[in-house]
Amino acid sequence: MNSLKNKVNLIGNLGFNPEVKMIDGGKKLAKVTIATNETYRNAKGERVTDTQWHNLVAFGKTAEVLERYTKVGSKIAVEGKLVSRSYTDKNGQKKYMTEVQVNEVLILSNWNDDQAES
Repeated sequence: MNSLKNKVNLIGNLGFNPEVKMIDGGKKLAKVTIATNETYRNAKGERVTDTQWHNLVAFGKTAEVLERYTKVGSKIAVEGKLVSRSYTDKNGQKKYMTEVQVNEVLILSNWNDDQAES
């Protein structure tokens, strides 16, 4: 049960191309957002889609996979854990952020799929 204490599984589409940079020790860091959609019917019977945006971070090989095989719009499945951090913005205000630290990624569609349709 310990592995279930902080575990996140998401399937969604990338909101922008992965932002990749090198960090200490020559390791890669990738940041990206994904959108997940939930569709339901409201009280009037109308179909409504609720979109949630999630911030993702990945390190090492996982970051390299995101960099090499995904772009804006790619559909991916990720497994990871929630992490919270704080920082001070340029105006001196303390900001808090929660993101998913990705341990595993599965590419469900990538740029090759887009080219195959052309």
